[in-house]
Amino acid sequence: MRIFISLKHIRANVVDRNHGHIVATSSTVEHYIKQSLECGRSCNAKAAAVVGEVLTMRLKVERVKDGQGRGIHLNVTKEIEKKGFKSQIKVWTIVNALKNNGVKLIDEDDGNW
Repeated sequence: MRIFISLKHIRANVVDRNHGHIVATSSTVEHYIKQSLECGRSCNAKAAAVVGEVLTMRLKVERVKDGQGRGIHLNVTKEIEKKGFKSQIKVWTIVNALKNNGVKLIDEDDGNW
């Protein structure tokens, strides 16, 4: 999984490592996600939670389609280091939204969660 955070938007992608294509994506750029956010704030913790929830729904649809469900690999430490300390709340909010909605996450630092 890769997370992109700018001053205005948040995007999370899950990429198939074997084939290099995006399996599921969610972003505050999407019209219906942007409309659901209060006051147009598309880069705060609440926006990150919405991105995580939408990504979860899309992953569940994709998992049913491909019959797999091995888990999503993520290196939270690396994602936070790349985004900077100020973005760690947003990264953890996305991770927690995925975990709370039943997505199996595999921490690349130690192999489990």
